[in-house]
Amino acid sequence: MQTGESSMKRTCWYTPAAGALQRLRRVEQSVGELSPHGVRVAVAAVGLNFADIFALTGLYSATPRGGFVPGLEFAGTVTETGDQVDRFQAGDRVMGVTRFGGYASVIDSQSAYLRPLPADWSFAQGAAYPVQTLTAWYSLVELGNLKPGQRVLVHSAAGGVGLQAMQLVRALGAEPVGTVGNQLKARFLSDLGFENTLVREPDFAAQLARGEESFDLVLDAIGGAVQAASFAALRPAGRLVVFGAAEFAPGGNRPRYLHSLWRYLRRPRYDVLSMISENRSVLAFNLIWLWDQVELLSTLFDELAQVRIPPPHVGHEFPFAEAPAAIECLRSGQSTGKVVLRLA
Repeated sequence: MQTGESSMKRTCWYTPAAGALQRLRRVEQSVGELSPHGVRVAVAAVGLNFADIFALTGLYSATPRGGFVPGLEFAGTVTETGDQVDRFQAGDRVMGVTRFGGYASVIDSQSAYLRPLPADWSFAQGAAYPVQTLTAWYSLVELGNLKPGQRVLVHSAAGGVGLQAMQLVRALGAEPVGTVGNQLKARFLSDLGFENTLVREPDFAAQLARGEESFDLVLDAIGGAVQAASFAALRPAGRLVVFGAAEFAPGGNRPRYLHSLWRYLRRPRYDVLSMISENRSVLAFNLIWLWDQVELLSTLFDELAQVRIPPPHVGHEFPFAEAPAAIECLRSGQSTGKVVLRLA
């Protein structure tokens, strides 16, 4: 396809600076020239992640300096390709990841960050798949070294990453145990065939001790006392994999700095000498740094393609014009499955 100068416009959600959710505004931007290795996608759906909220409020380590468009994953239709692209062509339905820039009607990507959208999936399901499933897979397999028959505790099991992790644990022959914040979410998981679910109590450590619970692997993105109790419940050679800290999520438009500082000072701390004696491990990662490791990212996508799990569950869809409401839905902690923005 020809890659000359384009007069195309795109609609996107843009913040001039991190620090407050209410700074987000819908704007029109010009779409520049497509590079020879570029793939232009007309976006049909955008997946939301807690990283979006942390980035918008300035609590995310990878937040861009200055103004930026949030968003890490999307799905849509290829409209144009650069001269050096042979993997995709105009008309292909794709899903992909991006290091910010996802809340947009048009995205220029590189083919390495795109995958064909399964023919029987909706665009919303495609936008719900990449980040949460890569996060779950990297946690379970690459870092967690999951083996069949092992017992896995998955926190926030009714959310985007948690639900994909539960599906993957079961598909890989291990035993998933999910935790959720209320009975409604427990019933949601039960309807999907996940009966082993804990509704977290205020004293989670006492709850685990009362049930004599123990685990080979724990996936956590909550932090605080929940994380500390989970680590204490690890079996010998157990692994705690941390990929987030929802306890620091802002309760409103801006970060709660004093609240966050208090939680930071009281965060779990792990002594490596004790970990040696107890034969337990702690691993942590931020998926967005893998965007720079293209070969590894491609390998992860290929490995996931070999595992059969149901399409991701999209629990909440919002029109693109209602991005702030969609963000609030995710921030509230009441969502189940994935929150997605839908474009016409």
